[in-house]
Amino acid sequence: MVQNYQASDQDHWPVFISGKGGDNYVDNQIIQETVDKILSVLPNQAGQLARLVRLMQFACDPTITVIGKYNHGKSRLLNELIGTDIFSVADKRETIQLAEHKQDQVRWLDAPGLDADVAAVDDRHAFEAVWTQADIRLFVHSVREGELDATEHHLLQQLIEDADHSRRQTILVLTQIDQIPDQTILTQIKTSIAQQVPKLDIWAVSATRHRQGIENGKTLLIEKSGIGALRHTLEQALAQVPSARAYEKNRLLSGLHHQLNQLLLDQKRVLQQLQQTQQQQLHDFDTGLINILDKIRVDLEPIVNIDGQDQALNPDSFATMFKNTAAKQQRAKVQIAYSRACIEINSHLIRHGVVGLPTEQQTTIKSIDTVIVAVFGISVKFRDQLRALFYTDTERQRLQREFRFYFEKSAGRMALAAKIEQTMRQLGCIQNAMMALQQMESAA
Repeated sequence: MVQNYQASDQDHWPVFISGKGGDNYVDNQIIQETVDKILSVLPNQAGQLARLVRLMQFACDPTITVIGKYNHGKSRLLNELIGTDIFSVADKRETIQLAEHKQDQVRWLDAPGLDADVAAVDDRHAFEAVWTQADIRLFVHSVREGELDATEHHLLQQLIEDADHSRRQTILVLTQIDQIPDQTILTQIKTSIAQQVPKLDIWAVSATRHRQGIENGKTLLIEKSGIGALRHTLEQALAQVPSARAYEKNRLLSGLHHQLNQLLLDQKRVLQQLQQTQQQQLHDFDTGLINILDKIRVDLEPIVNIDGQDQALNPDSFATMFKNTAAKQQRAKVQIAYSRACIEINSHLIRHGVVGLPTEQQTTIKSIDTVIVAVFGISVKFRDQLRALFYTDTERQRLQREFRFYFEKSAGRMALAAKIEQTMRQLGCIQNAMMALQQMESAA
């Protein structure tokens, strides 16, 4: 089934831009690049962009697309309106391509039937004919089928809705009225269809009567065929095409500008929130680490500042190797105090997502693959080492710097940085799309 061009359907775009289907198609590298930039941030607007490019062509003839189901008399009606047998008429399914003819600066398209294979090439041609190329839609329905079926009714509702936005006209034509000789039944069918689509005028025609009238010189048949009245209606509709195109072009441009501006604002808001989160996380990490280092200094005071000789410096001898000496006890106190400091710092790291070394720093010995070991080393046994680590400004700055490095290398921070970078790239793409749209608008 032919879908509304506002729907997401990028598969239809390449056929349009490649230059297939008519001499007036745009086949221009700059236009293609412009469209690609816009589609990169508005991927659901392929149909609207295809229509916009069509509208911005200078020498684009007004296009009348005939829509309808197979064997409802579309091609025969076209031949009578044009006045020559250009379009193939057959009793079997015939129109599966996008047949066209130009006459008197008007382009006529006979679209594949609405019962064409969905997602096949003929449906793609129908999509282009109805949504990309048509300025006027001539919707054909055979009175032999009675009222509109669900498929026809749905598409007509889409066309009516589109007309409110684009000012493109849809003309509903009931064909083959010569095959309903009972005027009462014909009137009932017309009344029923009018109730289905009350916003549309209905034109009843007979291509057969018109051809017979022409061939046999019967003016009454020609008049009763309804073809003359339909031609007059089409002439009036064609006269309104230039203003409708201008309106639709401006509306499409305005809509795309609005979407891009809104997208830009949304992405800027997202970027601002991400950057604020990034800054707040770093502030919380740094502040928390400073507080912990300050606390560790206080907690270590009784350990590092002692009166008299530091017995921890006394080496063990062979004789005291297996004895619990004062030196061993002092070194144990130092190690315990150091371990508690490491535990406090490590708890802070874990709270902020620092749970291991970056992959490039990891070794085969998992027990030493920790941030604490990477920053402090393997072990601390003496008071001088504690003083050097926690009481000198130079070393304190190093600790803050190195712990911050591993914080920034943590998975959460890396993911956040990647998201910020992606958002910034997206902002750049949106800005490029906005510039491309402005250039397209200026060139029109």
